[in-house]
Amino acid sequence: TQKVEEFNKRFGEGTAEIEIKEQYRNMKQQFEGKMHIIDIAEQAMKDANIEPKIKAIRGGTDGAQLSYMGLPCPNIFAGGINFHGPYEYVALESMEKAVKVIINIAKMVKKI
Repeated sequence: TQKVEEFNKRFGEGTAEIEIKEQYRNMKQQFEGKMHIIDIAEQAMKDANIEPKIKAIRGGTDGAQLSYMGLPCPNIFAGGINFHGPYEYVALESMEKAVKVIINIAKMVKKI
């Protein structure tokens, strides 16, 4: 907002406006008290011989949108490499591992 004020001062009132809308929210608060969901995903990866790399991410992903609609949905890998760039790709082997993880999650949740 400070830049808008400076711009309007320099070029005339009403030249610039700003509207701030929330687009991407941090998913951390959606998992507070529900970390068992992350634990299940982590174990499913280990059972598929994948070393989990747990890190916070943010964005307009399906998982974030679903989480804010009341369905806590952590983002797990889909096998993609070089996301959002000209060299983005996914290897068949990675997709197969992602499928194994989803199957493992389904088996674990079925037991609950």
